[in-house]
Amino acid sequence: MKFSKAVVKHRALILIIAVVLMVPSVLGYINTRVNYDMLTYLPEDFETVKGQDELMKDFGKGAFSLVILQDMPVHDVSNLKEKLETVPHVESVIWYNSIADLSIPLEILPKSIYEIFNTENSTLMAVFFDSSTSADVTMDAIREIRSIAGKQCFVSGLSAMVTDLKDLCEREEPIYVAIAVALALIAMMIFLDNWIVPLVFLASIGMMIFLNLGTNYLLGEISYITKALSAVLQLAVTMDYSIFLWHSYNEACTKNEDRKEAMAEAIHNTLTSVVGSSVTTIAGFIALCFMTFTMGRDLGIVMAKGVVLGVIGCVTVLPAIILLLDKPLQKCMHRTLLPGMDGFSGFAVKRFPIFLIIFLAVIVPAYIGYSKTNDEVYYDLSQSLPQDLDYAIANSKLKNDFNMATTHMVLVESSVSAKDIRKMSKEMEEVAGVKKVLGLETLLGAGVPEDILPASLKSILESDRWKLMLINSEYGVATDEANAQIDSLNTILKKYNPNGMLIGEAPCMKDLVETTDKDFKVVNIISILAIFVIIALVEKSISLPFILILVIETAIFINLGIPYYVGESLPFIAPICISTIQLGATVDYAILMTTRYKKERVEGNDKKTAVKIALSTSIPSIIVSGMGLFASTFGVAIYSDIDMISSMCMLLARGAIISMVMVILVLPAMLMLFDKLIIKTTAGMRSCGVDSRTEVNER
Repeated sequence: MKFSKAVVKHRALILIIAVVLMVPSVLGYINTRVNYDMLTYLPEDFETVKGQDELMKDFGKGAFSLVILQDMPVHDVSNLKEKLETVPHVESVIWYNSIADLSIPLEILPKSIYEIFNTENSTLMAVFFDSSTSADVTMDAIREIRSIAGKQCFVSGLSAMVTDLKDLCEREEPIYVAIAVALALIAMMIFLDNWIVPLVFLASIGMMIFLNLGTNYLLGEISYITKALSAVLQLAVTMDYSIFLWHSYNEACTKNEDRKEAMAEAIHNTLTSVVGSSVTTIAGFIALCFMTFTMGRDLGIVMAKGVVLGVIGCVTVLPAIILLLDKPLQKCMHRTLLPGMDGFSGFAVKRFPIFLIIFLAVIVPAYIGYSKTNDEVYYDLSQSLPQDLDYAIANSKLKNDFNMATTHMVLVESSVSAKDIRKMSKEMEEVAGVKKVLGLETLLGAGVPEDILPASLKSILESDRWKLMLINSEYGVATDEANAQIDSLNTILKKYNPNGMLIGEAPCMKDLVETTDKDFKVVNIISILAIFVIIALVEKSISLPFILILVIETAIFINLGIPYYVGESLPFIAPICISTIQLGATVDYAILMTTRYKKERVEGNDKKTAVKIALSTSIPSIIVSGMGLFASTFGVAIYSDIDMISSMCMLLARGAIISMVMVILVLPAMLMLFDKLIIKTTAGMRSCGVDSRTEVNER
């Protein structure tokens, strides 16, 4: 109680400190760099990542884009190439005049070289940058290239996608927060007993959200997924804590006329309950930190930090604001719109076998759908974005005009002979889907001296340690065909040069597929084990963790199984994150009901009475919590044009409702069914006894 009384005593100071902290928080938020390139989160020891580092170190090349120019005369293209070479951070530009003098007519060039750069109406340039794919300067360069070339220019590649993604996110993110706040406000006004206390909640939670976003500056950078979702998620999962304090305060006021004493009591009660409740949510987010694909760690750290700050704000800032506005708050009280739950709880307990049968009928198809959904996820990040963005139009042009979907890069050690490189290139060109292999040796042909090539081209494609080759592929990234092609190309490469490296977007995506498949299993196991231990310690039981996790995991199976049955493909990151977040955020509903059930059993009630009381008293809190999570995420899911964000929010919204329904309908049936087992395996319950009349009736 010392802490609680100190908060009440120093409430003005707490508010002043909170308001003052908003200044560095806003500055930290503004200056936190956002990473829009998902591939940078691959482990550093992967060959594709090492190869990218070698490309930057030896050639000064990082990002790479193909630029399609439509219906542009040759001399205009040449002039444009010179302009593009002056754009800051453009390291080099390869076009056909990089190989041959412009005075040589295109028609007399070897057909293989002509077709690399030209079609009937289009010509192609390869642009290398001296900065990484998602660097701010690279995105600035992409914008300048588009500006210089005008409407006849189409810039494809990952850097162009990242540029368009950043612009789209910056337009949408403020609207995400506005939608989440508006819908959460409506939900709280409907389900709470006061018209203006939701605004107080939002003020307190909003301060903690800004503090969380501001302290992200200390992390160096965060992913765009984290930036887009963290505010919405923090609002959704910490709203419960504010509701609990408000209910606890009102209850304390009925016993204590001194509002300050009542608030001190409410803070004490809330701190005890909320710390236990928040631990499962934090554990769910911490589990994401065990992903080898480190974007999970990024989201996990930020959200775990947000939950901790949410708890702190709930027992410091929120009580201070409530006491400050106590008089107007008391004038705005109204009857809750939720009806009494005694009748429903009586029905649910009496007819509990029906819900057990439904549960058994659902769990198998739900698990089948859940297991199949993870096989149907997509990894091509471009699929998560609107197809009318500039980069998408450019990719479509590249595919239609040049029959190219992606370009791989090969680093071959300089010690490998030109003869072997030509043989290797020929074998690579025979691999299914490979359109052309471009390198010094393939441009020259056998018996042609290197001296005839411009020195500028040689410097682009050769360094002291490596030779650089480009492979044009007909297959899109993250497809089965592209992954098989990469395996074949790597086999050929290693045969001629064991230390050679195949790099680029498609090889990185293949690594991403293999990495996240393992991550999905690891994160699931860790989150379940961590939450199992937490429930076992909180409830002092061996059986209850199995029951509670089974109920919530079934809700997760249903949620993630639905996409399979409706033919919906999810972005790869969604199932990994949602299974963990839904478990951590909604298992609290089950803990709340189970704790009350235990209390009633220990106090001498028979199992039916105990479960009925636990259900009727828990339903309002569960509905308010579930609807708060639903409201905070559903609007964002409907609005967002970024499928990565829209899908995750829709899964969270749907998961909140499914978990809510499972806890209200199935958990009471489980408690009825396993009552004897729970009593025998839970500390402090062995003296409860069993109601003999209930047993006789059941028989």
